[in-house]
Amino acid sequence: MAGNAWRSMLSQVVGAVRTPSCSRSFSRGMQTVTLIPGDGIGPEISSAVMKIFEAAKAPIQWEERNVTAIKGPGGRWMIPPDAKESMDRSKIGLKGPLKTPIAAGHPSMNLLLRKTFDLYANVRPCVSIEGYKTPYTDVNLVTIRENTEGEYSGIEHVIVDGVVQSIKLITEDASRRIAEYAFEYARNNQRNSVTAVHKANIMRMSDGLFLRKCREVAENYKDIKFTEMYLDTVCLNMVQDPTQFDVLVMPNLYGDILSDLCAGLIGGLGVTPSGNIGANGVAIFESVHGTAPDIAGLDMANPTALLLSAVMMLRHMGLHGYGKKIETACFDTIRDKKVLTKDLGGDSKCSEFTAEICRRVQDLD
Repeated sequence: MAGNAWRSMLSQVVGAVRTPSCSRSFSRGMQTVTLIPGDGIGPEISSAVMKIFEAAKAPIQWEERNVTAIKGPGGRWMIPPDAKESMDRSKIGLKGPLKTPIAAGHPSMNLLLRKTFDLYANVRPCVSIEGYKTPYTDVNLVTIRENTEGEYSGIEHVIVDGVVQSIKLITEDASRRIAEYAFEYARNNQRNSVTAVHKANIMRMSDGLFLRKCREVAENYKDIKFTEMYLDTVCLNMVQDPTQFDVLVMPNLYGDILSDLCAGLIGGLGVTPSGNIGANGVAIFESVHGTAPDIAGLDMANPTALLLSAVMMLRHMGLHGYGKKIETACFDTIRDKKVLTKDLGGDSKCSEFTAEICRRVQDLD
């Protein structure tokens, strides 16, 4: 049942704002995807995904770009021009984990990418995986996170020595846009309810604005049940019984925290895919785990999260058959339990896990 839930979920996970014509335009011939391997284990898991795509004969041409923050005119941080130009052309990206140096003034690379391409919606499905045992067996929910503002707006300053102020920016337009995305997603994917997660009882103006926009949008979706719940209550109820939740929509910081909590319910970030949907047809799919520098280069990394994110990408592009084939091979490998990386409960290397998925992909031809 859990495996079927995954297959159903990922087949439509980012379909809420995609039009049929968009899918058809992607599905004709060889398509270029901007590949950002990332740091640490990023190049290894990216290589694994490329090998599996090759085994599946997926019509994807990779355009590899490295992303490091550089200072542009006026001292503003920006991504390298060749990376931006590649994304502007391809509209689709696949990204491994990026390290952000902890240094004064240096921006988060993930945040910089979101702002550069206006990736306003982070969509993360959390569904129990058949054969991978966790304390929860029937998780099937989606977190939808506003990705461009909130506490992550990057507006901080020193008031006086020893006192720092960080601004939480909430706007009407961004709140309405993410609420509309969440309800459209629910309707298009046969989901029954949307829960708005907030703390408007404390942050009455900022979260109050977000909540008002959710309520207004909900009036246009009478077929979708709408509930609103405090963040702390959601966390409590989530660990007690995650089956009560369906689609959850929330501001940026809450989404960052809650989506990781939900990933923990199904086994962790190493098996959780993620998609970032932006304006003007741009989308970047990514693994959301860390760079794991302690195992980088040791052939120990688990490529599952990036691979499942790449499956989301294929379906977003209308390449459903290839996505189905790769997804089936991945889940069958996990369910069989014979060739698994250490974090999945086995003792196989990344290259061996990758080769097993490739073998299964080819057997499906």
